[in-house]
Amino acid sequence: MDCSVGRTDGGTTGSHAHADTFIDRSSHFALTSLANSRARELRYAEMNQAQPSLLEDPSIGKLSGVLSFKDDIRQLAWNGQPTEVKTTEVDHDGNTVRVETFTNEFWTSKQRAGHSLHEISYRACFKPQLVDFFVQRLTDPGDLVYDPFMGRGTTVVEAALLDRAVAGCDVNPLSRVLTKPRLAPPTLTQVSERLHALDLTFGDDYREDLTVFFHPETLRTICALRSYLRKRQTAGEMDGVDEWIEMVAVNRLTGHSRGFFSVYTLPPNQAVSIDSQRKINARREQTPAVRDVVQLIIKKSKSLLRDCGDATRQRLGAHAPGAQLLVRASSRTPELRSASVDLVVTSPPFLDVVDYATDNWLRCWFCGIEADSVPITMARKLDAWRSAMTEVFGELRRVLVPGGHVAFEVGEVRGGKIKLEESVIPCGKSVGLEPLAVVINAQRFTKTANCWGISNNRKGTNTNRIVLFRNPE
Repeated sequence: MDCSVGRTDGGTTGSHAHADTFIDRSSHFALTSLANSRARELRYAEMNQAQPSLLEDPSIGKLSGVLSFKDDIRQLAWNGQPTEVKTTEVDHDGNTVRVETFTNEFWTSKQRAGHSLHEISYRACFKPQLVDFFVQRLTDPGDLVYDPFMGRGTTVVEAALLDRAVAGCDVNPLSRVLTKPRLAPPTLTQVSERLHALDLTFGDDYREDLTVFFHPETLRTICALRSYLRKRQTAGEMDGVDEWIEMVAVNRLTGHSRGFFSVYTLPPNQAVSIDSQRKINARREQTPAVRDVVQLIIKKSKSLLRDCGDATRQRLGAHAPGAQLLVRASSRTPELRSASVDLVVTSPPFLDVVDYATDNWLRCWFCGIEADSVPITMARKLDAWRSAMTEVFGELRRVLVPGGHVAFEVGEVRGGKIKLEESVIPCGKSVGLEPLAVVINAQRFTKTANCWGISNNRKGTNTNRIVLFRNPE
C-alpha cells in the first residue's frame, strides 16, 4: 500500500556482529549523485551488502532462529540511541498475551533512499527499507516473499531486487498495473521509440469535464494514449513496453508541479473530484497549461530507470516470469500453493483512514477500471476490521511454510487512540500463528500533508508498527 500519509519503511550479511558494530545505517541507504547508471547500480548493490547481521557465513541470507532476530534488533543502536524494549499486553479469549516490543529508528527516514524503481506514487505505502529489514533477516535468496495487500508493489519489487521469488495480491486491478512493469522494465530507448511511433492526435472518449485538470490539447493526447492502450489490451496485444508506458502515464496524470500532465492540484496519489478542482482553480486563479505528455513520460521513465543496470535486470529477470500477481480478495487465494510462502510483508487497509476508490478514480478511468466496482475493504468499526483481518490471517497460515513469518505493518489511527497492533495480535493468534515481536520504527519525517497546511506529528502516522508472527513448525 505511497508514503504520503504516514507509513514508512534493511540488512544483509556480515561477520559476527556485536552491539558496537550496529552503526548509523542512514549512510548505507543514501544514494549519492553519481555520474552514470552503472555507478548507481554498483552503489545500490553495496548498500544492500553493508548492513550488519549476526551471521558468520555471508552466503546465508537470514539469521538462524527467532532469538537471533530479537537479539539483532535488541542490540541495534541508531545514532547511539539504544533500542527500547517493552511488552505489549493484549487479551485473547480471556488470557493475557505478552509480546516483546522493540522501538527504535530501524531504517532511514530519508526520502528516495531506495532503488529508483520504487519512485511511483500510491496512497499510504511503506518504504522499501521496511521490506529489506525483514527479507534480509528472515529469508534466503530464492525464498518466496508474498504481499496480500500489494498496493503499489513495494514488497514485490524490493524482494525481487533482493533475489527472492515474489507473489502479490490486491483486490484493486490498479495494483497490478503499477507493479508488473517494474519487474521487467524496458530500456529508455524502447519507451521513447514506442511513444514517438504513436499517433496521439486523436482518441476516443474525449471527456470535456476533465479540462478542469488538463489543457484541451493535453487532454486530447491523454485520451489518444488511453485509446491506444485500451485497444491493445482488448486485443491481447499489450507488451511490456505498453505496460510500462501505462504505469508511468498513470503516475503523471495529476500532481502539484510542471512534471505532471495537469494544472496544480493535489499530490499524484490523491485525485480530487471535478468540483473540488474547479474550486482549486478559482482560488489559485489558474488555468491548465499545455503539457508535453510524451516528453513527461520519457523524463519520468529516465528517472525510474536510472538504477537499472545489468545487475538489476538480471535479478529481476530471474523472478519476473514466475511472479504471481493476483487480482482478488486476499482472504481466498487458491492460486497460491499451501505451505509455499516463506515470508509475508504487508500492510492492510487501515481503519477508514484512506478511501482508495476516491483517491484513484482518475487513474482507474485511464486504465479502463470501474473504480466503484472494486470491493476494497473500508471498515469503519474496529470489530469489522478485526473480522476481515482474521480471514486474511487464516489464508496466510495456509500458504506459509512451517517456520515461515508474517510481518504485518499497521499504525496508529484516530489520533493515536487506536493502536492496531493490539487488535492484530489476537487475529493472528486465533488462526494458530505465534506472535513473536512488535517492531516499532519511530521517526520524524515530512509528510505530503505538510503541503496542505497540516503540520507533521499532527495527523497521519509517524511510526511503523509491525507485528511479527511465526507459523509453528
